[in-house]
Amino acid sequence: MDLRIFTEPQQGASYDTLLAVAKATEDLGFDAFFRSDHYLRMGSGDGLPGPTDAWVTLAGLARETKRIRLGTLMTAATFRLPGVLAIQVAQVDQMSGGRVELGLGAGWFEEEHKAYGIPFPKEKFGRLEEQLEIVTGLWSTKLGESFDFHGTFYDLTDSPALPKPAQDRIPVLIGGHGATRTPRLAARFADEFNMPFAGVEDSERQFARVRAAAEEAGRGADDLVLSNALVVCVGKDDKEVARRAAAIGREPDELRANGLAGTPSEVVDKIGRYAEIGSRRLYLQVLDLSDLDHLELISSHVQSQLS
Repeated sequence: MDLRIFTEPQQGASYDTLLAVAKATEDLGFDAFFRSDHYLRMGSGDGLPGPTDAWVTLAGLARETKRIRLGTLMTAATFRLPGVLAIQVAQVDQMSGGRVELGLGAGWFEEEHKAYGIPFPKEKFGRLEEQLEIVTGLWSTKLGESFDFHGTFYDLTDSPALPKPAQDRIPVLIGGHGATRTPRLAARFADEFNMPFAGVEDSERQFARVRAAAEEAGRGADDLVLSNALVVCVGKDDKEVARRAAAIGREPDELRANGLAGTPSEVVDKIGRYAEIGSRRLYLQVLDLSDLDHLELISSHVQSQLS
């Protein structure tokens, strides 16, 4: 089971804070550092010092880390034109020496679009599908050949399809709770399917849909990596769990029910239940980015027990 650190910088984090977390992620042996792609805080709090751009952040981290994978859960298809996104992600992949992964979703948070003047179209899923076709098509076009795409929402003519990523194929992540269209889209384009903030039973049902969609698309049922994203709150005892829960405005019992929370042994047991249904990777949503001791505890007392 791979453990990846997943951050929500729109809630309030500078680049320097994210760099400190990314370096701790690398030093403590975690597999990857991922971040959300949002421009407006959610819920209470002031969100200071303000948002950081996902791909600008990852470009900086690409030059200041050496081993960990870097990516987004999820980049919003509403934020960037697909040709521009393909260039940005390929460049960051080059800057990292081939360590980038792209999580791409339809976009959903209407308020942040209004706050920063970003169009929020009614038809988002169709745009996402075309973006996936374009981004992966540009990257896979052979050198010296051109790429054309004429869709409902985007039109590309005689694109040189440059630059190329450092990797032969940048892994693409698709995720969500949708029962039909989402699994089919993952079967067409994804290397990994991520189920966000869901219990074991709901995840098992969605994973079954994804496996079935993959087979219908002519892929093997196990061709896609299956993963989960869950809030994490670990303490060496109940008192420390309660302190960390309070720091992020949550209740320990609620976190135990809906995330990976509790003592290390509790969390290891729950991770085992996700592993039993086929989840091979967990994105640990870390909400208190100032608490690097939390990451150290997870590394030394949770990750160390996973094979």
